[in-house]
Amino acid sequence: METTALAPQSFNAIQSLQEDQILKAKEIAAQIKTEDSQAVVSFGVGAQKEISDFADNVLEQIRSKDSGFVGEILTNLVTNIKDLDVDGLNPAKKSWFGGIAASVKKFLAKYDKLDTQIEKITNELDAARINLLRDITLLDNMFAMNEQYLKNLDVFIAAGQLKLQEFRDDILPAAKLKAQNSNDPMVVQGYNDLVQFVDRFEKKVHDLILSRMIAVQTAPQIRLIQSGDQTLVEKIQSSILNTIPLWKNQIIIAITIFRQKKALDAQKKVTDATNDLLRRNSEMLKQGTIGVAKENERGIVDIETLKKTNADLISTIEEVIKIQTDGRTKRQAAEQELVKLETELKNTLTSQIK
Repeated sequence: METTALAPQSFNAIQSLQEDQILKAKEIAAQIKTEDSQAVVSFGVGAQKEISDFADNVLEQIRSKDSGFVGEILTNLVTNIKDLDVDGLNPAKKSWFGGIAASVKKFLAKYDKLDTQIEKITNELDAARINLLRDITLLDNMFAMNEQYLKNLDVFIAAGQLKLQEFRDDILPAAKLKAQNSNDPMVVQGYNDLVQFVDRFEKKVHDLILSRMIAVQTAPQIRLIQSGDQTLVEKIQSSILNTIPLWKNQIIIAITIFRQKKALDAQKKVTDATNDLLRRNSEMLKQGTIGVAKENERGIVDIETLKKTNADLISTIEEVIKIQTDGRTKRQAAEQELVKLETELKNTLTSQIK
């Protein structure tokens, strides 16, 4: 009976093994018995199962890791920071009495509320950072375990390849020659069973190589997950150590600048009031000094006043003299009238005495 052609393996596991691993591979290869019906099924199944279970574990880790919540926290942080309108503190955009004072009170109230939210977000980020650091350590352990599983699998693959090489070079040719030279049908059947065994064993080794590829692919997957976690940790640390403190500093600076502006405005009002008072006092001093000087240069009584009072006095005297003259004239006329009346009275009375 013709033997099945055995394609050479594309992957030579022995080349990647250390000396002690090669010895172990040869030991495993020597234990493979063609008469054992379970030899193919059980060969390398432990290492293969380790790889399969480990790959499932890594996949579960990927599924269970919800790194999106970190992005949500960071997005929430940015939204809250943007919500605080620092530009509302700009006095150049609002009149003081028209709303800047109210805006500042509203800003400070919102900042106090937001500061509490930021502290909460910071605590959440710090907790997420600690969890991510734990995951990174876990992934380091998983990477080491995967490397060990890969080495174990390489030993079994090497053992299988060594055994296949022995089948191709020695066992199958000898069995074929024996079957060709024997008339015993059981010898021929034994050769056929051996060919089938080798064929199944070759497929088993190929399956182990495929499992090895899973382990090989798992390594960069673990590192990719780690890289993502490390990036998140760096972003979180940057937010906690740089972004949030810088934001708080800028808020404090904005408030300080506003308060300085307020103090400067108050000082300007004081300075303006002082200058106005000095100008008014200076004007009053000027007017008072000039008035005092003028009064100081005047006599006790103005000449014009004396002229007027003198004219009034003369006019008064002349008026009095006139009144006195008119009175004297009237009295004289009255006296003459009285004499006349007295004479008439006497004449009347005398004329009645007979």
